[in-house]
Amino acid sequence: MTDPLHAELLRLAREAAGRAGALLRDGRPADLEVARTKSSPIDVVTEMDIAAEKLITNLISEHRPDDGFLGEEGASTEGTSGVRWVIDPLDGTVNYLYGLPTWSVSIAAEQDGETVVGVVAAPMRGETYHAVRGEGAWATGAWEGERRLACRPAPPLEQALVSTGFNYVTEVRAHQAEVARKLIPLLRDIRRGGSAAIDLCDLAAGRLDGYYERGLNAWDYGAGDLIAREAGVLTGGRPGERPNPALTVAGTPGVFEPLQQLLEDFGAWHD
Repeated sequence: MTDPLHAELLRLAREAAGRAGALLRDGRPADLEVARTKSSPIDVVTEMDIAAEKLITNLISEHRPDDGFLGEEGASTEGTSGVRWVIDPLDGTVNYLYGLPTWSVSIAAEQDGETVVGVVAAPMRGETYHAVRGEGAWATGAWEGERRLACRPAPPLEQALVSTGFNYVTEVRAHQAEVARKLIPLLRDIRRGGSAAIDLCDLAAGRLDGYYERGLNAWDYGAGDLIAREAGVLTGGRPGERPNPALTVAGTPGVFEPLQQLLEDFGAWHD
């Protein structure tokens, strides 16, 4: 049985992700422009990122005014309840800006510092993924009804399909490209989708064998990491570490450790 608090958090996260996803899908202006930049001139925020985060935080605050927030677009409050919401209102902003479909809304709820609920909505796919800690990962949209997710059986590393992402700072990207150059001959192939949350959910759904990226923040992987782990995926950072901004690695059992070791050997954790 789901803990009543976790059930409430899941309900709120699903409602907020659904509403924000609909706003982003249906409210995208034809003349969408960049509102500001972040780490570089090509790392952008649009007016819709900001509007979606406001929608999410307002909705949750109406029901749970004592909770804290950590949002990519600036939401940051401590809260007093022991619950903190970690929000990426639009993961894959550049895809969204260009009209590409691979973008998502990612909402995680932490209780006393541990992620207990994760929801990722991918509106242009018509899919939503969710998990409660200890109760498995589930998805709706591409499948009939609600489907429990399970990662793929592990192939040999040379047959593994692995996704990644690249930073928007030129010097960092150059090193990441060198890591990818070394990895490609050792794998089936590499994909670059543009949304970390969707990559982690695709891993949970059996559409990928592995994933890695340097430079992610808590809002990028918070929900997707829980969903992946609840589907049987192993996740971490450098050997012995949890996912973190230096490096996030995820893979099916059998792919995770050799992929993690290659990334360690290739220096994927530094610029």
